[in-house]
Amino acid sequence: MGLTVRELAKLQADYPDYRMELVDGEVSVMSPSGYEADEVSTELSRVLGNWVRPRQLGRVTGSSAGFVLPNSDTRAPDVSFVRAERLRRSPRSFAELAPDLMVEVKSPTDSIAKLRDKIQDFLALGTQVGILINPESRQVEVYRLEQECVALGDGDTLTIPDLLPGWEVAIADLWPLVFE
Repeated sequence: MGLTVRELAKLQADYPDYRMELVDGEVSVMSPSGYEADEVSTELSRVLGNWVRPRQLGRVTGSSAGFVLPNSDTRAPDVSFVRAERLRRSPRSFAELAPDLMVEVKSPTDSIAKLRDKIQDFLALGTQVGILINPESRQVEVYRLEQECVALGDGDTLTIPDLLPGWEVAIADLWPLVFE
């Protein structure tokens, strides 16, 4: 028998320096992301949050915000968005729902296949849009349940009209700057 969400919360409180997820009752300790991957996820969070907050559309969080999903797993995407009508107040602990949007940014230690599986798990549990960002290949993959993946690269623009009408970001603007 695996751990419960309550047991995970206690374990997380006992070891606050470790990021943990609960998948099928098993604890997974998450290693720190690479610098580039974190810079990309921070940039996406900043751009998204700067657009969402003044419009009071919902909540944007980073990789430390956990979600207790409908199947009782506790997971934390690199970036997430929850519409205001679904989460009127921020919970002190984990949000007990699937985010409307979840984003994973590949770091050097991540497996693309496992990240794609994680996105599919979220979609199956109610997330509307899942995004995989791969800084190594400068590619972005956009997933929706039972739809073909949309692949984007430099020169393309990421939009999510079904969740965030009017919001957009150029793919090339997600990558870290190079200072000369």
